[in-house]
Amino acid sequence: HQPLRYSLLGLLYVFLLSVSCLGDCELHTSCGIQKCTTDFVSFTSHLNSALEDFDLEFCKALRAYSVCTYRNSKVCRGNLVYHSAVLGIGDLMTQRNCTKNGPTSSTNSEITHDPCNYSGHTEVRDHKGGEKTSPPTYLFCGLFGDPHLRTFKDHFQTCKVEGAWPLIDNKYLSVQVTNVPVVPGSSATATNKVTIIFKSYQDCTDQKVYQAMTDYLPAAFVDGTSGGDEHTRSLHIVEKVGGKYIEMHARYIGTTVYIHQLGHYLTLAIRMPQELVMAYEESQDLQLCVNGCPSSERIDQSGHLPLPVMGKLLPWGAASHAHSGYTLETATTKCHEKMLVKDIYFYSCVFDLLTTGDVSFTAAAYSALQDVEALHPRKEHWHIFPRSGNDGVGRDRWIGYWIAMC
Repeated sequence: HQPLRYSLLGLLYVFLLSVSCLGDCELHTSCGIQKCTTDFVSFTSHLNSALEDFDLEFCKALRAYSVCTYRNSKVCRGNLVYHSAVLGIGDLMTQRNCTKNGPTSSTNSEITHDPCNYSGHTEVRDHKGGEKTSPPTYLFCGLFGDPHLRTFKDHFQTCKVEGAWPLIDNKYLSVQVTNVPVVPGSSATATNKVTIIFKSYQDCTDQKVYQAMTDYLPAAFVDGTSGGDEHTRSLHIVEKVGGKYIEMHARYIGTTVYIHQLGHYLTLAIRMPQELVMAYEESQDLQLCVNGCPSSERIDQSGHLPLPVMGKLLPWGAASHAHSGYTLETATTKCHEKMLVKDIYFYSCVFDLLTTGDVSFTAAAYSALQDVEALHPRKEHWHIFPRSGNDGVGRDRWIGYWIAMC
């Protein structure tokens, strides 16, 4: 039968490859191509070409073989057996009409779990330990507006932090933002530059550096690559809106990054596993996403924005913020057009309009809330509300104080 002939030729081809190193096995031991080939033979040796699902199972085995060879691509560079296997896999996939993406064969955790997939690492660890543990916990951090910071601990702060500051700096990822003043005479700043370093990790990725600035939001790393490949796509950039919105997906560390440009400034949102967030040295305590802003850089009061008095013109507004063109009432109305829930994002929008008069900050606050809804793992924590009453700052009296500080 035609299917049987192809399968037998394929098995013979890879078997010859697997034994071709017998004359120089030491040269190929570190490469690992023998293990890939042996697994493929194991996956396919029991298949019967008469079975209805023969093509499906054979293609699954080929894809597993292909993934295995890719994982060994660096250590097998220059190995003739490895390159012959890669060519052979391509030929067999063409003959069998196998798609490159799809399920793979597995008889052990080494093949089932992709080492360049963070959730896969967790499952392997559970499997080998003999006990199941809870799924990984993910944390969220966001920065937007003047700027407003939501830390991994869900603390909300508004800070000055002019110049370059680290948001994250751990074993896997470094994120730095640069903030510049938005209004002369005000201490409020906004982000005009983001630098991200994805540190090299096993065979999943070399070090990759990404940099964005106002009016320059590229869909590529500084080396010109956008990341990813047909096998794992362990780190790649997706351009959602040209020059205005990109996403970065780092599967090997379970991390997602969103960057938007709204008006003249950038916003940032990050989701990352908790155990990786905490993988940093004591000397790296200055991480805004982890520990918040230093007290000397804080504009807000105890992390909570005060609530404005509806319908009133700020008595000091004409002198300090006449250039904004907004009263408390008109700023509130404008922000309410996009955000119906009067949470901390809504009041950040009000503050930004009163401070700058720049309507793009309304879009930034709304976009930041959408990023929370897309990335934050716990829906009940999406909205943060300012404190009031005996346990917090008085709602009305602090709006004047807060704006005056800026």
